[in-house]
Amino acid sequence: MDFFIKVLQLILSLSILVILHEFGHFFFARLFKTRVEKFYLFFDAGFSLFKFKKGDTEYGLGWLPLGGYVKISGMIDESMDKEQLAQEPKPYEFRSKPAWQRLLIMVGGVVVNFITAIVIFWMILFRWGDAYIPAENARYGLYFHPVAHEIGLQDGDKILAIDGNPVEEISSIVKMILVEEGHAMQVQRGDSLFVLNIPADFNQRILAEEVRVLASYQIPTIVDSVQAGSGAARAGLQRGDSIVALDTAAVPYFHQFSDYLSELAGKTTQATVYRNGEALTLPVEVNEDGLMGFFVKDPASILGVQEVQYGFWEAFPAGISKGVNVLSDYVKQLKLVFSPEGAKQLGGFGTIGSLFPSAWDWQIFWHMTAFLSIILAFMNILPIPALDGGHVMFLLYEIVARRKPSDKFMEYAQMTGMILLFGLLIFANGNDLYRWLFK
Repeated sequence: MDFFIKVLQLILSLSILVILHEFGHFFFARLFKTRVEKFYLFFDAGFSLFKFKKGDTEYGLGWLPLGGYVKISGMIDESMDKEQLAQEPKPYEFRSKPAWQRLLIMVGGVVVNFITAIVIFWMILFRWGDAYIPAENARYGLYFHPVAHEIGLQDGDKILAIDGNPVEEISSIVKMILVEEGHAMQVQRGDSLFVLNIPADFNQRILAEEVRVLASYQIPTIVDSVQAGSGAARAGLQRGDSIVALDTAAVPYFHQFSDYLSELAGKTTQATVYRNGEALTLPVEVNEDGLMGFFVKDPASILGVQEVQYGFWEAFPAGISKGVNVLSDYVKQLKLVFSPEGAKQLGGFGTIGSLFPSAWDWQIFWHMTAFLSIILAFMNILPIPALDGGHVMFLLYEIVARRKPSDKFMEYAQMTGMILLFGLLIFANGNDLYRWLFK
């Protein structure tokens, strides 16, 4: 069921974005009285699942869920309709319009996608505000991925700053290292402060290990609620109990407790518990899944959350800022792709789908949709033939040189771009398949 919820969110999110992207092209085409022959969600190679015609345009749903398209009369696109292009240009065709109008038609999809992301971020901030645990609230310190231990970090350390820039949220640590190319951390260990230099190859080691979370908050294991009929219930565990040891092993923090508990599946362990300042020892049965049967208090309730609420109009500039920051970070991350380890991190639909939660959450869904809208806008504006950016590149050439590239050149460019895109699609989804089969 978790898998299908992820798939459903992915399909719904991409469908919304594809329709809006193609509507951007459609809007400017109709504004300049250019005929749009087809408007499709998904590709209709051979046949369509559903279609109807209104005016000059056929609207439909294809069977191949790899995007969507609008077919604009008189334009060299993925349809490669050479028969139409061999005829004399008609007034309603794309090729008959001034270059500035064709330029707006081509950038329409990207513009709408970026506006969509801004509007979604605006509405998210207005509806839910912003909430995060400030890094300074890490009273128990952090625990780290093993790759961070290799460069000298220890569980319990706090990272205060990177290259002099304060760490406000620990989720930004990886970004500050990978994207901002941080060179040195200011670390607090107990009562001492010191600078830890970041090795030059640390970026590639993070990528090679596929590190998603470099640092997490250490929190004590405090019982929030107990499941009826579970080992925890039978042992008498209560809300507010703090578990500090299992058998003879000290497990003061939840990540240590969780790791050790997984080794006790199907056994009974002697849990040392603090309740109202008094130490108790309770025999607790651990089920076959390595669980006692209680929910632990989350970091937010233990460490405290910084909340920011926005009024309707206050959320608008904050939404713009968020959209610009997401775009800026994404562009900076692209340089990582041009390395052996970075290329291995490329992913297709499987990777994108894995970003959605296994339980439906509208706030996360809309946040992911806004993020994907930014990516779709940027990727489409890249100057690659067959993408919107390729058409924009040739139109800018036409405006500057005052002459069009030949139709034959545009056909070859379109075919080259399609080959590149299909190759990238196969490579990215091949990475997903490899990870699924062998990792």
